[in-house]
Amino acid sequence: MIRLEDIKAGAQIQGLEPGEVVRIVTSEPIGPNALTVYYKKTDGSLLERLIYRTDEMNLALAVSGRPWSFDAHGADFKLAVEACRINLAYLFDPMMAVHTSNVEPLPHQITAVYESMLPRQPLRYILADDPGAGKTIMAGLYMRELIMRADAKRILIIAPGSLVEQWQDEMYEKFGLDFFIFSRDMEAQSHSGNPFEDFDYLIARIDMVSRDEELMEKLKLTYWDLVVIDEAHKCSASWFGNELKKTKRYILAQDVGSITRHFLLMTATPHKGKDEDFQTFLALLDTDRFYGKTRDSAQSIDISDLMRRMVKEELLKFDGTHLFPERKAYSVSYKLSDLEAELYLAVTEYVREEMNKADRLDGKKRNTIGFALTILQRRLASSPEAIYQSLKRRMEKLTRRLEEEKLILRGELIRKADDFDVPEDLDDLNSEEQENMEEELVDSATSAQTIQELESEIIILTKLTKQAKDLRDSGLDRKWEELSNLFENNPHMREQSGRIRKLIIFTEHRDTLNYLHNRLNDLIGNPDAVIIIHGGIKREERRKAQELFRNDPRVSILLATDAAGEGVNLQNANLMVNYDLPWNPNRIEQRFGRIHRIGQQEVCHLWNMVAMETREGDVFLNLFNKLEIQRQALGGRVFDILGDVFEEKSLRDLLIEAIRYGDDPIVRARLFEVVEGALDTEHIKNILNRNALCEEVIGEKRLFAVKEEMEKAEAQKLQPYFIRAFFSKAFEQLRGELRARESGRWEITYVPANIRERDRQISGRNRRNINPVTTKYERICFDKQFVRLATRESAMASFIHPGHPLMLAVTDLMLEAHRNKLKQGSVMLDPNDDGIVPKALIIIDHAIKEGYNRDRCVSRRMQFVEITPEGLVSNSGWAPHLDLEPISDSDFALIKGILSSDWLSEDLERVALAYATAHLASEHLSEVQSRREQHVSKTLTAVHQRLIKEINYWSDRKIKLQDDLAAGKQTRVNIDNVNRTIDELTQRLESRSKELKEMSHIVSETPHIIGGALVIPAGLLAQIKGEPNWSADAEARSRIEQKAMQAVMDYEKSLGCEVIDVSKSNCGWDITSIPPMKDGRLPETKHIEVKGRIKGQSTITVTRNEVLYGLNQAEKFILAIVVIDGDSFEGPYYIRNPFTKEPDWAVTSINLDIQSLIKRSDDNIMETASPQSGLSKC
Repeated sequence: MIRLEDIKAGAQIQGLEPGEVVRIVTSEPIGPNALTVYYKKTDGSLLERLIYRTDEMNLALAVSGRPWSFDAHGADFKLAVEACRINLAYLFDPMMAVHTSNVEPLPHQITAVYESMLPRQPLRYILADDPGAGKTIMAGLYMRELIMRADAKRILIIAPGSLVEQWQDEMYEKFGLDFFIFSRDMEAQSHSGNPFEDFDYLIARIDMVSRDEELMEKLKLTYWDLVVIDEAHKCSASWFGNELKKTKRYILAQDVGSITRHFLLMTATPHKGKDEDFQTFLALLDTDRFYGKTRDSAQSIDISDLMRRMVKEELLKFDGTHLFPERKAYSVSYKLSDLEAELYLAVTEYVREEMNKADRLDGKKRNTIGFALTILQRRLASSPEAIYQSLKRRMEKLTRRLEEEKLILRGELIRKADDFDVPEDLDDLNSEEQENMEEELVDSATSAQTIQELESEIIILTKLTKQAKDLRDSGLDRKWEELSNLFENNPHMREQSGRIRKLIIFTEHRDTLNYLHNRLNDLIGNPDAVIIIHGGIKREERRKAQELFRNDPRVSILLATDAAGEGVNLQNANLMVNYDLPWNPNRIEQRFGRIHRIGQQEVCHLWNMVAMETREGDVFLNLFNKLEIQRQALGGRVFDILGDVFEEKSLRDLLIEAIRYGDDPIVRARLFEVVEGALDTEHIKNILNRNALCEEVIGEKRLFAVKEEMEKAEAQKLQPYFIRAFFSKAFEQLRGELRARESGRWEITYVPANIRERDRQISGRNRRNINPVTTKYERICFDKQFVRLATRESAMASFIHPGHPLMLAVTDLMLEAHRNKLKQGSVMLDPNDDGIVPKALIIIDHAIKEGYNRDRCVSRRMQFVEITPEGLVSNSGWAPHLDLEPISDSDFALIKGILSSDWLSEDLERVALAYATAHLASEHLSEVQSRREQHVSKTLTAVHQRLIKEINYWSDRKIKLQDDLAAGKQTRVNIDNVNRTIDELTQRLESRSKELKEMSHIVSETPHIIGGALVIPAGLLAQIKGEPNWSADAEARSRIEQKAMQAVMDYEKSLGCEVIDVSKSNCGWDITSIPPMKDGRLPETKHIEVKGRIKGQSTITVTRNEVLYGLNQAEKFILAIVVIDGDSFEGPYYIRNPFTKEPDWAVTSINLDIQSLIKRSDDNIMETASPQSGLSKC
């Protein structure tokens, strides 16, 4: 019991908060029987409460359990520290998304996320790396990092319709993010009336939203933390004179850019040729910086803070070799047989005549019929089967329509057929929708306006159908003959053993696909060798087919329509045939990209089948011949810009012109001239230079730096075994049931209700939105390599990491149960410290906040401060507690006298805060401030330049208008409008300048003490116990370690390695050694743990954590032993893979026999050496 009068500032009180000891900040009496107290909880929060005289009996001064009593149970304290560390895992792991996602990112992906994107707050950015560079992976890593940092709760992805399912699959399978695809059903079932409010993780089709004004209005009423637009170049706007024409997609991008904090645009082609249109595209990120029609060249502006681009040919792997192999394309040309040539001429003439008739119709119908006829022409080039079936279906459908019309109208104008809405961009349809639309159009779209015209067309179709049937029945097919010849005789098609290599054959039409399937089965004689994918195959079956092609050695050929070209990775094959050539060159690039992807190890070969002496075939042959010349001159980059070279006239328009007018030599010559110009060397170089506005290259030096940062992050991350050890203990304490299953995997048979309830409380989640914690898990794992097992049929495991809902709930419960123990403190033993000086280890949390919005955290760090008995304070590194272990009860009794030391009685909190404020917090603030001011300054300068230039332009116009009016001249521009424009621009400049200056204002919060421990060195405990082998000469031990370290470092330098001493960084090893490039490759970095021992000693001691780090680092980890004998030494001896199994939970260290280790070393011949010369070989 404590009286109200005794409750003073600084008092440690029990009873104000359940299960906690709080510190009184100040108190104010309210009359004789009441007191207002202001106090701090252990989590740093400041609270106020009114207490009465009657509360005195429930309050008491804390004796045990008070802050800095150091009497908390060691195991509970460590659980609380680990819960705190897992809860703030991203502060320890600078690349947490990498370590908690099912991906193995590459150097360019690391630099994109961790150098270009994450430091920008808020992000307004264009990711413009080449196709196949893995931009989806980069976006997923960025999302996961934002989610881990609590900087993103609501994320919207906008993509073409053909890609939404791929986005959904990749986000779930690689990052565990469960996105919903927006649908009309969501709109109908929305309880709020706005489906965009109902889901936090949503993917929307760009055209579904942009074309629906009602949906656009609903979307504008929402707010998002991150919006990602894929294929963002489709959001285009163009200047025509002084008028800006915006597409609906551009308007959508404008609108969503205004309702999100972070905005990421993804495209491989940001610049489509016109500088003013490109800068209008940039205005989606910053309307002030790129206001109005540009008066500068894109080359003259610095946009490196808004966009980055890396090209395939410059991308590297971590070993320094090129990521993508070479690409080669070949033209397989063939001459039509007489029967094929006759059919070609007849069908082409029909298509040409029908196109001429369609020209007389209105725009929409003309476009629909023109589109249908081009499909027919493409099927003519595809196969005898495809053109026969297409002509037959078209004849039958038009015949049925003729009969219906005769019954209805009897000779009148025929009823207008249903209008088909051909999308402006077919990529917004998925493959099945595209194939179904093409079937519908090619079967029924006609230019016939009367029954007589329809009858005439049916007569022609009947004749053509018979002609096509005769050709099909004859078995003549020159195209198939060329393919079978290629398949049988080309050396690339088979391995040395004679087995067929994996091959993908693309066709545009399902009739041809079925036709080829039969012919290939007959040729190979094995029906299991060929599998097919087309738009009509269900999504799950399509996935199954892809998996079979990737993994089943019996499956050699994948026969596919462009359904397999939609974001599918098939890099296990390096051979491809375009049996049918798409009229959109982007499709050629996309198809090639299915095999020329990250992970491809071999040269990629593409064969394009082209019929000679056909109108479209001549255009294609000319195109491919010119393309090969440019490939030899400029490299494989020409394939990546194939979709950009036809700027004035599209390839499709050129092919239609060839079909309609290709018999005219003048037209043919002009078409070839256009192709020549499109693939002219200077034109291609201009496109490459245009795309290089923000091009980045990762050279050898930068690659070293990225690799080093990756390895630091790997060392600092919460290793899977720490996560597992914490989870196992905490889950057991919470009465959960966990059973070991396959290696590296466990089963949770029961998740207690309190964990499930805590998940619901901390997430506040809508059950339709994100999967909640379930009552059981068939399989879980703590290391992503065990998510899937390649060797057996087994369920996919749930990857338990710091961001998993189950882990979040468990850590939250542990913190609730043990948070007060952090401030209470515990006594911990440092088994690696042979010294005799105890120290206090204080854990500090520090945050930098936005000045204009204190709820938004800009940067946060968890740091450690060490205090000695002499009052010396120092930074203790990023995670010094990892090697500490709870002291036993018997040992605690031995050191209990230290707890009454004067230095521990002083205000440790005040000392730690003073140091943290003067050093850690100020350095943290300075670093963040510098980065923020640099970003704001650059943006402010660019905004000033653009808007002041516009103000000056309109001011000059105003003076000229005033002069013209004074001279009595009529003007087309109203001077009042000019005045309004100047006023608006001036206001925009003032408003944006104020906003940017506010952004530069960030503030440092007062560092917050989380908790601490009294650390007892193993040497001090041994001294107290009087152990015989203990030596008080810490300096002598230190000299031995230094000699051993120097010996190893000298040896590594003699090998030409770059050597870094990381012994103070608590990485888990002492030396990082980076070997020089060898044969164009960057060898694996070596992580060396050094053990120095005096000659005659028989054992070395390694801690549990050292063993665990060694197992985790695998081949990178080397245990180096140096035997010291006076001024000379023996070694170093390098032992690779020194540890074979993980120690039991209770084992804190193990002793290893030195001689046994030396026998296993790379060189077991012991040499005696002077410090200058005697090093054994590695």
